[in-house]
Amino acid sequence: MTSHLPILQVVVPLIAAPIMVLLRSGPIAWVLAVSVSWAALAIAAGLFVEVADGSLVSYWIGSWPPPYGIEYRIDVVNAFLVLLISLIAAVVIVYSRESVRAEIPRERHYLFYAMYALCLAGLLGIAVTGDAFNLFVFLEVSSLSSYVLIALGRDRRALMAAYQYLILGTIGATCYVIGVGLLYLETGTLNLADMAVRLAQVSGDRPVLAALAFITVGISLKLALFPLHLWLPNAYAYAPSVVTAFLAATATKVSIYVLLRFYFHVFGGSAIFDAQPMAPIWITLSLAAMFIASATAIFQDNVKRLFAYSSVAQIGYMTLGASLGSFTGLTGGIVHLFNHALTKGALFLLLGGIALRVGTIRFDAIGGIGRVMPLTSFGIVLGGLSLIGVPATVGFVSKWYLVLATLERGDWWLAFAIVGSSMLAVVYVWRFVEAAYFREPSAEVARLREAPLSMLVPAWLMVLACVYFGLDTQLTLGGAGAAAAELLRGRQ
Repeated sequence: MTSHLPILQVVVPLIAAPIMVLLRSGPIAWVLAVSVSWAALAIAAGLFVEVADGSLVSYWIGSWPPPYGIEYRIDVVNAFLVLLISLIAAVVIVYSRESVRAEIPRERHYLFYAMYALCLAGLLGIAVTGDAFNLFVFLEVSSLSSYVLIALGRDRRALMAAYQYLILGTIGATCYVIGVGLLYLETGTLNLADMAVRLAQVSGDRPVLAALAFITVGISLKLALFPLHLWLPNAYAYAPSVVTAFLAATATKVSIYVLLRFYFHVFGGSAIFDAQPMAPIWITLSLAAMFIASATAIFQDNVKRLFAYSSVAQIGYMTLGASLGSFTGLTGGIVHLFNHALTKGALFLLLGGIALRVGTIRFDAIGGIGRVMPLTSFGIVLGGLSLIGVPATVGFVSKWYLVLATLERGDWWLAFAIVGSSMLAVVYVWRFVEAAYFREPSAEVARLREAPLSMLVPAWLMVLACVYFGLDTQLTLGGAGAAAAELLRGRQ
């Protein structure tokens, strides 16, 4: 059974989704979704342990050896990501029941859980596959289910957000598949490992340069890199709370992994890649995200929308770490991927509790909420401190490594930029603190009570994880460091 863990990682949630649709029962679908998510976590933990020593797991679909058949290829890089995705999914699905009841019509509950399982299968498939076209298939599986998840809520603005995401996501997927087609034209293979070997022997070919451009734009749209982020704020703000938490913690992180995989493994040994000014371009875009998106977040009147723009800014830190091209910088970027998933997952889960009780999360409606929902409000403050990068939180670990990476290069101005952009996070986090603790609650707010335990416990588990992994970094920094070393090996 253990030899089949890579395929089980994808097949288990993939099979569960149509079963939920056939049964058409919300409670049964929730039980199935919980079982599938926790099974995925157990499988992910097993895979991570198996490759933690630097070994490689290769699973041949249909017993066709690569590069002729589709290969699921697990190394420490994607094992780290799969563990993160399944961990988030396992926590979020336990939280989801009360939130789904409040924000999604009852007749659509089974559909929500089916789409959730399908999205999980797609995200895990993107991470484990070693085939460029199979990656595109899973990218579309996760994207199409995400569009439905966003549109399932009662807020009609979610329909427009989902449609906008669909249009831009389709453009991104089209760019990606064009890039893959050009690479296939040049190399004659779709296996990523084989493609990397053959590309290293190609020099000066324009189709490879065009493929690099198409794949960069396509995946940048998916990961919401500034200025290709326009779909993200509305999608996060108007989607059901549990959907926002799940997508914010997983979807963009998987897209960043895809970009890292192509840049460092597939294109890493290519002379064409080294000849392009990729680092200055990515540093510029990362800084623009860190400052412009953070500044935009300050002026939002909706807390979910505020933290949505914050996500765009935090993506900038991840891409900045990758653009530095050093072991320390790449480690900082990868560990920030993990840490931001925990932080934003916790924040959006807690905001779901406020949405459940208040009915909205606009600043003008949540004044004094800290007095009637103290656990929820304090959890949001702790999550905000992690976004800022306060010591003893996971955000500090990430930003410390990014600062170290800039100092190793002698780029003091970049170190000051990281600290300066973090000061903008202080401003938008303070906006919530001011509204929750320094305003008198209205008569409606004063009658509210704390969120249900079924929502508070999962959310607080993630909040506590933000503190725990800020103090004990053995798993996060160890996994990120091993992943960074593996990726940099592809550049040699």
